[in-house]
Amino acid sequence: MPALPGRLGRTHITAALGLVLAVGSALSACSTSGTTTPNGGGDPRIVVTTDIWGDVVSQIVGCGGGSVQVLMPSGADPHDFVPSSAQVAGMRDAQLVIANGLGLESGMHDTLEGLTADGGNVWEIAPLLDPLPFAAAGEPGNEHGALDPHVWFDLTRMAKAATLIGAELDSLNDGRGRYAACAAQLADSFTSADEQIRGELAAIPNERRILVTDHDALGYFAASYDFKVAGTVIPAGSTLAEPSGRDIADLAATVADLGVPAIFANVAQPQDLAQAVAAESGQQVQVIPLFVEGLGAPGSDAETYLGLMRTNADLIAAGLG
Repeated sequence: MPALPGRLGRTHITAALGLVLAVGSALSACSTSGTTTPNGGGDPRIVVTTDIWGDVVSQIVGCGGGSVQVLMPSGADPHDFVPSSAQVAGMRDAQLVIANGLGLESGMHDTLEGLTADGGNVWEIAPLLDPLPFAAAGEPGNEHGALDPHVWFDLTRMAKAATLIGAELDSLNDGRGRYAACAAQLADSFTSADEQIRGELAAIPNERRILVTDHDALGYFAASYDFKVAGTVIPAGSTLAEPSGRDIADLAATVADLGVPAIFANVAQPQDLAQAVAAESGQQVQVIPLFVEGLGAPGSDAETYLGLMRTNADLIAAGLG
């Protein structure tokens, strides 16, 4: 696909992805902020840990039949979220609990492990998506392990995830292919969105395709769209770790040496440390918040998974282009 000139503005993105979003809207008449409306008493009840996966699963269940409950509210940090006793009871009653896995829901580790031991049906999706090695593996404060859990930053992997979810729901419910059909439409919309975003980001010059982030979360995005991650403010994949003064100074020197124009931070987390790196670099460096671990609030343009991806692409293109 030819590169689109300059930064693809909101008007152009809306037009380019209109069909994509229309498909998503047609697939689901439900919201991921709570529980979807069941399409009949015999339809499945699914519990999902994060709102990103909630949006994906709800679109498949929404046209195939069933209900979805999302555990984490908007803005929650998946690394330290702990479910309430009522939520745990709901997980035990669900036909299927879908988690990201690979250590993302570290605050829920004991709950998910206990649920599995008691015969609950917990399904971790990220390990099935050819996960990448984690650049932060072995760093202090990185509880994720050797594989990167942030798979949602690769739309092609998410297209595969949609297909797997559709097949799993058909298998559990004798769905006669209806969930798979919904999932195939959703996967196509992810593929179309990937092509549009790839075209937008192609306008960024090679020498500026450098990402500095507040924690190690954009590895899949970098691999998919040909960026280099030059460093992270928190030298780990979790927001729970803390950098040392030497970490801050070393990263500031890297930012200055490479002429990095922007540091990308998680909109849901304090940005003081990223601002400190920018200031210490002695350069004109913006700190630009991205939607990293979850969907945005109403009016943010990141209320859906596709909205999150295209908004982040917009922000990265503007910061580096």
